[in-house]
Amino acid sequence: MADKAAPDPGQAAKAEKRYPYAASPGRSANMKGNRRTDTKPELALRSALHALGYRYRKDFRIDLPLRRVRPDIAFTKRKIAVFVDGCFWHACPEHGSQPRNNEWYWSPKLAKNVERDQAADTALIAAGWTVVRLWEHVPVPDAVATVVAALASPAGTSMDDHADLPAVDAPGAG
Repeated sequence: MADKAAPDPGQAAKAEKRYPYAASPGRSANMKGNRRTDTKPELALRSALHALGYRYRKDFRIDLPLRRVRPDIAFTKRKIAVFVDGCFWHACPEHGSQPRNNEWYWSPKLAKNVERDQAADTALIAAGWTVVRLWEHVPVPDAVATVVAALASPAGTSMDDHADLPAVDAPGAG
């Protein structure tokens, strides 16, 4: 007779863990439609920067000593990482909302997202990168101006590489 194997402790833990089921099929479809990259605000910013002649890497993985980071837009030569943060997912103080359903799951998850963002910023800065974080509700012209200012700052090296590009407020700049 074969002895029955002892139950796997990992399986028991998985069985006891509650899963946050969606409140409705519509909510489930909505959550499945959320994207990790190429969100509308990110696409609008990238399009505006590209129209001004800036070239960048999108969703570029940066391997740092303590962690991996994937900024939405990375100017690798100048070491500038740009993140376009969603108001819900990154707990915007102005527009972020606390979910009413499955609050036990979402509160710690959203807090963990904010902690991860702060840790990524710290790691990038320690590695000599400039970090630009923008909320999704920031108007595109303001977001572009913020990124261009970071690119023009001494910390982001000089603008000699883009000396032939028009300024953001120049006629015909976009």
